[in-house]
Amino acid sequence: MKIQVISRNVGYALLVSALFMFLSILVSVSRGNDSALAALTISFIITFVVGVFPFIFVRKHSAISTQEGYMIIVLSWLLSFLFGMLPYALWGGPFTIVNAWFESVSGYTTTGSTILEDVESLPDSLLFWRASTHFIGGLGVVVFLLLVIPGSTQMKLRLTNMELSSLSKYEYRSRTNKTVNIFAWVYFGITAAAFLCYLLAGMGPFDAICHAMSVVSTGGFSTRNLSIGAFDSVAVDLITMFFMICSSVHFGILFMCFVMRSVRPLKNEIFRCFMIMIAIASLIVTVSLKVNGVEQTWGRSLLSASFHVVSFVTTTGFAISDNSVWPMLPSAMLMFVGLICGMAGSTCGGIKIDRFVLLVKSIVNHMKNVLHPTSVNEVRVNGRIIREQDLSPHIMYISMYIFAMLFSVAAGMMVNGNGIHALYGTLSSISNIGASLYDLGTFSNYASEPAAAKILYTINMFLGRVEIYPVLAVLMMVTGRRLNRNR
Repeated sequence: MKIQVISRNVGYALLVSALFMFLSILVSVSRGNDSALAALTISFIITFVVGVFPFIFVRKHSAISTQEGYMIIVLSWLLSFLFGMLPYALWGGPFTIVNAWFESVSGYTTTGSTILEDVESLPDSLLFWRASTHFIGGLGVVVFLLLVIPGSTQMKLRLTNMELSSLSKYEYRSRTNKTVNIFAWVYFGITAAAFLCYLLAGMGPFDAICHAMSVVSTGGFSTRNLSIGAFDSVAVDLITMFFMICSSVHFGILFMCFVMRSVRPLKNEIFRCFMIMIAIASLIVTVSLKVNGVEQTWGRSLLSASFHVVSFVTTTGFAISDNSVWPMLPSAMLMFVGLICGMAGSTCGGIKIDRFVLLVKSIVNHMKNVLHPTSVNEVRVNGRIIREQDLSPHIMYISMYIFAMLFSVAAGMMVNGNGIHALYGTLSSISNIGASLYDLGTFSNYASEPAAAKILYTINMFLGRVEIYPVLAVLMMVTGRRLNRNR
């Protein structure tokens, strides 16, 4: 691997973070030089210098190997976490080194968990930086693989096909070179639309931009202690639900809707399954909340249920009420939909409903073959036959996801001493939901969790956001090199 190639491309990631640190400085200045100005300025200088260094002293290389691509992906995320924690650590307050790391990783991975007991005590510039980490991480996770993997490799084609399979009937894959630009335009377009809608609903400009950056990234960081519930506005609730769903739909599908001036691209099997899951889960939670007396009216039960179902299934984590007092059934339903989550090619975390549909269809197909050995059965999605070799990576990913989750729960029980916290913390962090259940519910935080548990959850966040494969690839490369050296 060429260190020069890796360092130049990692520098791009750091310069993006430096740009948003500079914007945060401008927010601080506009607020009369608030208390985070010095921390942000120092962080900006350090991040900018380190990011720009390779461009000055390292010669440009055009070719990038597959191994180098994976190394760039992993290092870009890790160094973004590291430099992104600087504003928190330098500002101080509740941000110990571990807490600053937790907040940074939670932001960039668009998880939305926080160690802050009083979010509103932070200066506006630091609140803007928190939202910015969501914004950077949300776009990065969608386009970064396609951006850095060289166009001539089979690996890029494989990754591209995995992300764009739901649009095969529209021959979207033939326009691979435009994918990054298309995803970026959709991302910025949703952000702008959400910002304008929040303004029209009565939010102030600062709250509107921070929540727009959070909702498009399905992140969940808010400027208020009570999240979206602090605004006490049905209009804001409905706007947030709409854009959470938009941000969880394959960006290519949204682009096709815009280009075609039609909703025909939404007539998609995966999208239908996604919306059916939301509808069924919302109905179950609505009835449960009303029957158990959590909400007094059917209207309020429907609003609270549907909002939190959408929030969890999109892995956003926004809230309008405290779910720590909810009964077991609706709580379990929230975590179930959060594990499955939205569509591939969006900003949401979790397993992805695309993989879940393939898993269910594979199981059904296998049972048909068992019951009728002579019959010919095929797995189809959107009318397209999915070959066995194309199914295997998705089934394998789900297996690895479940294994990582179980391992994390076991490790969490050892470092935390609280099995319930370990379970809910793991489910929330590896699916990048942010909000969880009971003591770690929608209006709670992770301030009281042990430092070791916080570190464990950040590993889960990273694995959930990058989607395991790049991390495994880098680990195999590193361990392989060490084994070769020892021979």
